[in-house]
Amino acid sequence: MSLAPTGLVIGRFIPPHLGHSHLIAEAISRVDRLVVMVNSRDGEPVPGDLRASWLAELHPLARVVEVRHDLDTDFNDAELWAKWVALFSSHWPYPDGPHIVFSSELYGSELGRRMGARSLVVDSDRATVPISGTVIRERPHEHLDYLAPVVRRWVEENWL
Repeated sequence: MSLAPTGLVIGRFIPPHLGHSHLIAEAISRVDRLVVMVNSRDGEPVPGDLRASWLAELHPLARVVEVRHDLDTDFNDAELWAKWVALFSSHWPYPDGPHIVFSSELYGSELGRRMGARSLVVDSDRATVPISGTVIRERPHEHLDYLAPVVRRWVEENWL
C-alpha cells in the first residue's frame, strides 16, 4: 500500500487514552508524516501542553502541535467552521496537505472536506477500543486501564 504524504488528527485528548492511541497508530500506518493537533484552552482539567507532551512521548513518529484557542464549537455555523479551518491551517507545518484527516468522530469528514483532504473515520463505534474521553472524564477511577501509564499516574495524582 502506498502512503499518503501527510495526515492530520485533531482532538482535545482530555485525557489521552488508548482509543486515541489506536487512532494515531492507524493514521501513522497510512501516511509518511502525521500531525496531531491538540486543541487547548484555558480552564481545562488537563493542561494542553501536558497533553501534547504525553502524545509526543507516546507517538514519537507523529509531530504533535498544541493549538491554543478560544473558539466555540458549533457544527452548524459556517463562519465558525471557517475560523477553525483557518486556525488549523495556520498551525500546519508543511507546505502542502493535509492529504487525509483521520478521526473517530463525525466532524472529521466535514473537516477533511473543508480542508481539501480525504477523510478516514477510524473505530467510530468504539468497537476496537471501547472508551471515549467523555466516559473517562465522567468516571476516571473506573477507566484507568484505558490510560497509558504516564497519563494514568497523573490522573491518579491530580484528578481522583
